[in-house]
Amino acid sequence: MIRAYHRARGEKRTKVLIPDSAHGTNPASTAIAGYEVVEVKSDAEGGVDLADLEKKLGADVAALMITVPNTLGNFEPRIVDLTELCHASGAQVYMDGANLNAILGITRPGDLGFDVCHFNLHKTFTTPHGGGGPGAGPVGVKRHLEPYLPTPIVTKDDDRYALDWKRPHSIGKLQAFWGNFGMHVRAYTYIKTMGADGLRRVAENAVLNANYVMKRLAEDYDLATPGPCMHECVLSARRQKKLGVTAMDIAKRLLDLGFYAPSTYFPLIVEEALMIEPTETESKETLDQFCDAMITIAREAATTPEVIHQAPVTTPVRRLDQTRAAREPDLRFSRKA
Repeated sequence: MIRAYHRARGEKRTKVLIPDSAHGTNPASTAIAGYEVVEVKSDAEGGVDLADLEKKLGADVAALMITVPNTLGNFEPRIVDLTELCHASGAQVYMDGANLNAILGITRPGDLGFDVCHFNLHKTFTTPHGGGGPGAGPVGVKRHLEPYLPTPIVTKDDDRYALDWKRPHSIGKLQAFWGNFGMHVRAYTYIKTMGADGLRRVAENAVLNANYVMKRLAEDYDLATPGPCMHECVLSARRQKKLGVTAMDIAKRLLDLGFYAPSTYFPLIVEEALMIEPTETESKETLDQFCDAMITIAREAATTPEVIHQAPVTTPVRRLDQTRAAREPDLRFSRKA
């Protein structure tokens, strides 16, 4: 839609700017769409480096694609400055809505200056995330991009619904197998059930939970950026790495203590990263149990690191050689007698 908008204005723009803290899906989808990816640096506070952004904006930039809050768990306090800089150079601003569970009912992407926003249904709106899908979700646009929306558009005349195919500037029809309609129904049901007040409480509790975890673990792990955070907190195990214990070791040890590990080594710009997203659903009791386990591991790293290196010992399968598994995958099924 952004490409169609620029073409209609007689502009050929070939680049999309993406912060270095972004989800890998952002540069991937940008490259698939045929654009050149240009990385924008983060500053010491975890936000976009305004000077670097301004230096890289130009007549060849089609858009800035940014996640708000970002993957460091920070809300960009200068987001309006960022969107205004982009618009001044003729670029559009695209918001990755992966972290909407931090801002539901509190702020709106359109008010922040975004031209396009996709809404992830997983995590924020309850649909499954594991196993690579099923991916599906709506996209919202500002009025100037509305003519380029995919066809057909659902219209309503009195109490009658119809499909509008007569849209000459549309980018065309999207294939049905690129989405999962059942996920839309599930998310819509959740939204209707929660209501406006309920959705705001989702954001408030997600932010509260993440800050609680960050506060409890701040003495035993390094923080990626100064707090407070939004819906997730990002820790660094660089302190433990000096003792010979890595983020991956911590992830394996958590299995023995009854927890599936949080995301490790992401965002990529954080050394030995541990990204913790408790969302709104966890009680204080379970958060304390998790934090106690993390603190136990930090203490073990300083006293008995061999216990961590041997983990997991309680799972049906012990620690795998992940490098070999990636390079020499065994994809054959065999039924044992």
